[in-house]
Amino acid sequence: MSYEATRNRVETYFDRTATKTWERLTSDAPVSGIRATVRKGRDEMRANIIAALPDDLRGARILDAGCGTGALAFELAERGADVVGVDISPQLIDIATKRRPRKLDRKIQFSSGDMLNPALGAFDHVVAMDSMIYYTAADIANILDGIAPRLSGKMIFTVAPRTPLLMLMWRAGKLFPRADRSPTMVPHTPASIASKLTRGKLRDIGRVTSGFYISNALEFTS
Repeated sequence: MSYEATRNRVETYFDRTATKTWERLTSDAPVSGIRATVRKGRDEMRANIIAALPDDLRGARILDAGCGTGALAFELAERGADVVGVDISPQLIDIATKRRPRKLDRKIQFSSGDMLNPALGAFDHVVAMDSMIYYTAADIANILDGIAPRLSGKMIFTVAPRTPLLMLMWRAGKLFPRADRSPTMVPHTPASIASKLTRGKLRDIGRVTSGFYISNALEFTS
């Protein structure tokens, strides 16, 4: 499946199927046991991504690619960054805009669209938490190659790690596809992505495992 086809499928899923689920998951509302572990894992991964960036973000321009409902963008702006939050789902952008604290109005710009749009400009850093987990290694490498000329610092992004559990889930998804289910995550190793790059360096910065949430953070520098 091409990058564009995967992107369109993800957009359809979040706008038509999962909006309410993600709105609740990313709020303070009570959730079930499984979703609570996912929320806990996402909170931990968000903290790890922030820790991988410089302590002083004042004046830094940061792209939050696949910003969802805005939690990471809010924390980056609180630390002084000027954040451009982009998501392919207009529904999630609406939620992020409504949740944005008034004091951060001038620090965060939200819009729906493709994170690769060159009109977004250049950035000191880019973060992409769980927004690239549906793409192949070749697609991810193309994303990194496309962003590299506009990136002066680092890009921190996450992938689904190639573990026995995730590989089992991936194979089951391939065998039993359903039109209404979430797009299938594609498990990777850092080496599988690095082998596709034409520029830059990739570094493994750690994994978070919390119940059904399993995610691996990587650092790309051009």
